[in-house]
Amino acid sequence: MIAEAANLYLDPWRYQAHPELWLLVAFLIGAYVYSVRVIGPQAVVSGPVVTRKNVTAFAAAMTLLWLASDWPMHDLAEEYLYSMHMLQHMALAYFVPPLALLALPEWMFRALVGEGRAYRVVRWFTKPVIAGVLFNVVVMVTHIPALVNRSASSSPVHYSLHVLVVTTALLMWIPICGPAAEFRVGYGGKMIYLFLMSVVPTVPAGWLTFAEGVVYKHYDTRVRVWGMSVATDQQLAGAIMKIGGSIFLWSIVIFMFFKRFVGNFNAEQNYVRDSTLTYEQVEQVFESTPPAPEPQR
Repeated sequence: MIAEAANLYLDPWRYQAHPELWLLVAFLIGAYVYSVRVIGPQAVVSGPVVTRKNVTAFAAAMTLLWLASDWPMHDLAEEYLYSMHMLQHMALAYFVPPLALLALPEWMFRALVGEGRAYRVVRWFTKPVIAGVLFNVVVMVTHIPALVNRSASSSPVHYSLHVLVVTTALLMWIPICGPAAEFRVGYGGKMIYLFLMSVVPTVPAGWLTFAEGVVYKHYDTRVRVWGMSVATDQQLAGAIMKIGGSIFLWSIVIFMFFKRFVGNFNAEQNYVRDSTLTYEQVEQVFESTPPAPEPQR
């Protein structure tokens, strides 16, 4: 039995079921469908309950959540490759939360946060400074070697960290794409905010890239997926965190810049005017112009 278990562990591609994830995804889909079909018609007086954009974003969020948390990505990330662990965290922090927020129509978001104490708590935690600090603190803490080694060998700790990452990421993204207008900041603030969010993760990313020796003992296994060494795995993880996250956030900043400022600039600098004058317009100008005074002799 021991030898058989050891042989199974040596196979990184062995299938492992995760029914807890299936239940979570099924619950989220069921709750969304129930809200749209039962609560939505009562909450929305006029207009559609949800848009095609909402439904598409929700489908994309659930698909990414499932892919990032199920076999094989979850198992490779938990047992063999820290670079896969980093890719998993990128999906949970940068891709799933904004899609989940875009999936929520405003009425559903307000139904979730309410109007009382819960609303005030969410409003306070989603202030850009507070949300940004919380998100980046979690990013830094989740790269502490002792915590990473512990979470990789303990499922409760592992899932708790995932919940913490997704929760703080949701708070961080609400000022950017939250359904309620009062939670969002202006275009200029969004661009500065996202740029700052891309700066802090470069610290642990640079440390991983240039670290000497094994940083995370848990991933120093004799089974090397794709023949990747421990050092290469760590460097790839740092590159994913630094380059992948930065490119994604900077792409959003560039898109916002061209959408908001360049479009308005072109509209404001358009000097093409309709120069055709009618006879009536010329006559009105002459009638409204007072006669010139006669020169004095």
